[in-house]
Amino acid sequence: MAVRYNKLWKILIDRKMKKKDLQEAAQLNRYQMLKLARDEDVTTEVLGNICKALDCTPDDIMEFIDE
Repeated sequence: MAVRYNKLWKILIDRKMKKKDLQEAAQLNRYQMLKLARDEDVTTEVLGNICKALDCTPDDIMEFIDE
């Protein structure tokens, strides 16, 4: 099972935010942002920081897909 963060990018577009804005708001490093951009697994801490920064839930920013 794979993960996709397309919902996250849609939220950023809707809120007129750049990836750099998210990186600063959620206190993420470049490596973590790169993993998100590549739809790779990230820690629950990263997901929690994003959800806190965007006031949303993990279900709002990611989805699982069958490979």
